[in-house]
Amino acid sequence: MANFTYYRTMAGLGTLLLAALPVPAAADDLEQAFDAALGNAVKHIQPRPVVVSPTPAPNPYATPSPYATPSPYATPAPAMPASGYENRLAAQLAEIAAPRHGRIGVAATDLTTGRSVAVLGEQPFPLASTGKVAIVATYLDLVDQGRRSLSATYPLMIPLPSAKFSSTTAPERPGTMLSAEMLIERAITRSNNHATDALLAAIGGPIAVDRWLHKAGIIGMHLDRTIATLVRDDGEVNPATTIDTRDSTTPQAMVALLAGLYEGQWLSPTSRDVLLGAMRRCQTGVRRMRAALPDEALVGHKTGTLENTSSDVGIIRTPDGHTIALAIYVTGQGGKPGREQRIASITRAIYQGYQGYQAGDGSSTRTASR
Repeated sequence: MANFTYYRTMAGLGTLLLAALPVPAAADDLEQAFDAALGNAVKHIQPRPVVVSPTPAPNPYATPSPYATPSPYATPAPAMPASGYENRLAAQLAEIAAPRHGRIGVAATDLTTGRSVAVLGEQPFPLASTGKVAIVATYLDLVDQGRRSLSATYPLMIPLPSAKFSSTTAPERPGTMLSAEMLIERAITRSNNHATDALLAAIGGPIAVDRWLHKAGIIGMHLDRTIATLVRDDGEVNPATTIDTRDSTTPQAMVALLAGLYEGQWLSPTSRDVLLGAMRRCQTGVRRMRAALPDEALVGHKTGTLENTSSDVGIIRTPDGHTIALAIYVTGQGGKPGREQRIASITRAIYQGYQGYQAGDGSSTRTASR
């Protein structure tokens, strides 16, 4: 069984703790509902990860690039015998995420029970705009240190016309001045690139995000370019057949980031509420995670879209009290509608699989539907 990056990155921090943090009165309803359900007790859980390990196959379609490596256009392992809850869910996800039309990476952890599942969880996928979660977290960490503030103002960074690959960094000009709080809201809820690059400039560029990720112990995620550069030079490689290690993450690394942010490992309660609250108000990706969830489910998420790739990552709360950190990266599938439908299908399978699961008895009151 392959090691699960989330728990490997947590090594040295001790047993994974699921703690409810104090929430200010003005906190978003996502945090209020999450924390009210968890109460104040610290709960010790024993992770039991289940990973669907792919069988690598040669890929004759890889595009050569000095930064890219051929992707094992992988075929997930045969479905496991339906001998238990975890095996059934893992087998179902392997079927949904079969790479017949492009690579699909999935990782999910039920933070209530410690149960985990992944498909191609350790393969890099394009961060796209899901990386904005890490950018905002880096800025908020500086706020907690007293080196930045939410009221400080910075200019939106507007891209200037430039040819693809004509420079290491795409040129930008300063635009309207906005507070950091407003920039964060635009970057997360509307995935605004100009606001995101404003925050990047304020913290010192992509290298500052990488430093923060390293400090947090997140392995398998890094940012190399500004958003303007990433968008301008998009399409250099086909992510369905080729792994580009720049501006990439593994699904498991993203789940580690989401889980740690939710648990308050790196940010103050106030900064945590700013980020998770904005994710709760996310307006993009209505046909992705949100399309698969019933009205009673709570979700805070962030989408990502580039050429031939779509993604959605976030934290979901089920009515029966399960908190799920989930990352889905989809390439190919014949177009954006196909990618979004696949994200919704995977979300639905995980939501139905984890809802009703009873920790400690190896069973579920509901099995993942086929």
